Amino acid sequence: MTANIPDIFASNVFNEEVMKARLPKNVYKNYKRTIQQREPLDMTTADFIANAIKDWAIEKGATHYTHWFQPMTGSTAEKHDSFISVGANGTAIMEFSGKALVKGEPDASSFPSGGLRRTDSARGYTAWDPTSYCFVKEGSLYIPTVFVSYTGEILDKKTPLLRSMDALSTTAVRFLKLFGNERVTRVTSTVGAEQEYFLIDKAMFDQREDLILTGRTLFGAKPPKGQELDDQYFANLKPRIAAYMAELDEELWKLGIYSKTKHNEVAPAQHEMAPIFTTSNLGTDQNELAMEVMEKVALRHGLVCLLHEKPFEGVNGSGKHNNWSMSTDDGQNLLDPGDTPMENLQFLTILCALIKGVDEYADLMRLSAASAGNDHRLGADEAPPAIISMFLGEELEAVLKAIENDEAYKTQSSTFEIGVNALPSFPKDSTDRNRTSPFAFTGNRFEFRMVGSSDNIACPNALLNTIVAEELSQFIERLEPFKGSNGFENEVKKLLKEVIKEHSRIIFNGDGYSAEWIKEAEKRGLPNYPSTVDCMPHYTDEKNLRIFRKFGIYNRNELTARTEIHLEKYSKTIRIEARTMVEMARKQLLPATLDYISKLCASIANKSQIGFTSRTETSMAEKLNELADKFYDSIQRLEERVNKACLVEGARQQAEFFHDYVLAEMDIMREIADEIELIMPRTEWPIPTYSEMIYNV
Repeated sequence: MTANIPDIFASNVFNEEVMKARLPKNVYKNYKRTIQQREPLDMTTADFIANAIKDWAIEKGATHYTHWFQPMTGSTAEKHDSFISVGANGTAIMEFSGKALVKGEPDASSFPSGGLRRTDSARGYTAWDPTSYCFVKEGSLYIPTVFVSYTGEILDKKTPLLRSMDALSTTAVRFLKLFGNERVTRVTSTVGAEQEYFLIDKAMFDQREDLILTGRTLFGAKPPKGQELDDQYFANLKPRIAAYMAELDEELWKLGIYSKTKHNEVAPAQHEMAPIFTTSNLGTDQNELAMEVMEKVALRHGLVCLLHEKPFEGVNGSGKHNNWSMSTDDGQNLLDPGDTPMENLQFLTILCALIKGVDEYADLMRLSAASAGNDHRLGADEAPPAIISMFLGEELEAVLKAIENDEAYKTQSSTFEIGVNALPSFPKDSTDRNRTSPFAFTGNRFEFRMVGSSDNIACPNALLNTIVAEELSQFIERLEPFKGSNGFENEVKKLLKEVIKEHSRIIFNGDGYSAEWIKEAEKRGLPNYPSTVDCMPHYTDEKNLRIFRKFGIYNRNELTARTEIHLEKYSKTIRIEARTMVEMARKQLLPATLDYISKLCASIANKSQIGFTSRTETSMAEKLNELADKFYDSIQRLEERVNKACLVEGARQQAEFFHDYVLAEMDIMREIADEIELIMPRTEWPIPTYSEMIYNV
């Protein structure tokens, strides 16, 4: 560690402390008014801020600036311009205007748009998001922005999140006033994204074309030892991993990211970084930035950071547990039940809004975590199934049952006694932890465990914010006529009872991994969308379109475009994986197999000439020859199916073909190849094995 944490923390961020020191008081007040009251930023203020940011960034070594945005590609985008301008007599001067800060102009047609933009309609705009801090990285000033088309359609993942945060705030403030809270002027959704990832040696990575091109292993037999012994989870950090994590923390702290927790995860070579909570928009920016930093720091240690949801078949995949809550500008956490949740009507009403919303919009929750990569992880006894349910824990479930049945609720003991005199007692949490639940209450927040490790968290948080805004708005309409009256509390309890009776099917505190739960969920009428192809078309269902239009999140064209983009990306992902499999099989795996068969046959012939038997070689050669024939046939079939899939018209129809036919053949080819690998000597197998990749760091 090169410095104390307080000394380096946010040292590369143009945050509140820096603004106060560098901006005139009136400019800083105008900026704060923009943030707090969502007022437009005037150009005079923008010019002052731009000049201050430029001077600060140059002091930090920056020569360029970039509008940093989050298009529908699944990663971030940036175009760098230098501060340099032509001065008097041809001299170079450093300039940066408010206009350059506020607006940029990238090519909108070159990013996924779902048909909203064409090459002959290429203009797009990036616009500064003043609610997220600028920062310096690698010689450039990074300006967080949103991305819209020339005609105003949103083309990024950040804008819907910002819109949803405003919608949630407006609705939640109205809701809180019903309960007598007149001081609150803004409610902010907050998030803490636990980031799981794998680390492998770069030399191994460079020998695997599947990892290079797709981020996951398309071939690979299970190693003799996986995660059966549970000896990786929270285990002592290996020196190389510890060194990586130490540098990662330092780099994240410099960028103002509160990297809090680091540990080994369940699978071999799997790890986790967890930050402290922050506002959803800032948390989204920071998570995108964290993933980039994680990959770059890994390379400096001769490692590769894998963020794919399932890089290794047969061991746990990686998620990004999205811890979501709501906080007020006067310091309340709205999902904190307090010591007596039965008496906390405000909390219970918000909880019931969530129960109702998750039940009614389970399709949106599911599709917010849908991708080709995450399909391999969900439902694999390492992540929640593709069925949305909520875990509340014994205490809250008992509270809700008491409300439903008009019964008194007796508060449970909140102290945990260990039974060893020397050890202190300590407060007991109001809930257990259910790692099998997609949406679990964990004491003062909900943990959405479905989100994939490579996902941008803007989408799940935007959808969650919108759902809650919709349910709270319905509750407001119901309760507002009773505001301030003696009948208000009775009407609230009546509402809660109705919601619990109608929507309690979504509550499940048991084992979400079990086959019994899948059957039980079907009895309850809960939707089950196993794949991206199953759930993504529901984006444009009328009920979903209605709430998006109601709160100004998406219009019909934007929602249709997003559906097209996701389905097209799914098909392209599978197509790339299938073609990579064909190439690896033809150029590496099959030739190596045939070459070894030839060596076995030569050994058999040599032995027969001197009268020796060759039962072992003969058996191996026959088995490998049989598998090689099957492998070759599978290669041919897979290539044919990919070619057919590319001719299918319609994004949904093509995605379905890739899912039903191409993925099925990929599974067959992998099974054959993995069986061959188990027979072949290591010296003859042309690519690193699982044992080498996940155990040699």
